[in-house]
Amino acid sequence: MPRSPTLSSHLPAQVRGSALARFNAASAESAREALLRCCGSDRWAHRVAEHRPYPDLDALLAAADEAAYDLRQSDLAQALAQESSAELAPDAPYAAHLALGAAHAEYERKFGHAFVICLDGHPAEEHAHQVLAAIRRRMAHEVDEERATSADELRRVACSRLAHLVGFLHMSDGAGAGTTDDASELGRFAPVG
Repeated sequence: MPRSPTLSSHLPAQVRGSALARFNAASAESAREALLRCCGSDRWAHRVAEHRPYPDLDALLAAADEAAYDLRQSDLAQALAQESSAELAPDAPYAAHLALGAAHAEYERKFGHAFVICLDGHPAEEHAHQVLAAIRRRMAHEVDEERATSADELRRVACSRLAHLVGFLHMSDGAGAGTTDDASELGRFAPVG
């Protein structure tokens, strides 16, 4: 279905032509595909795409946040199944790779999904320490408590990815999927936000 040329005409002038305007004007299928890169829940992606257009990034993030809070257990399970455990930079010490691999394996064995954590605000050199400390702390959780913690971290990660995605997003004019300027850009945020 062709998009309306006036879809984003109500947006402020500084937003027209931006990545957010392209996201707002994209086909529903393209928007959902791009959103699924931020959070693997079909329901979340549908809700965020359905409420377009967004006047600004804050409105988009508020809608994404609200949609994440409304995830049912099955939606959360679907989203968590799409996550992968955080990996260290290839040049990190071998001992750090070994410790993180063992911690992830133990966590995944106990809870049945990848460890999700948002590391916004932490410098890259602290990521390994933050992840290992959080895994150790969260291993003491009961399953229900960890599910709630994982849902909160997933919500934060999804919003972080979405903010980055909108900054790099280029939607096609047709029904094609969104792409980024650099295919690795999404991967940079995938494991840990």
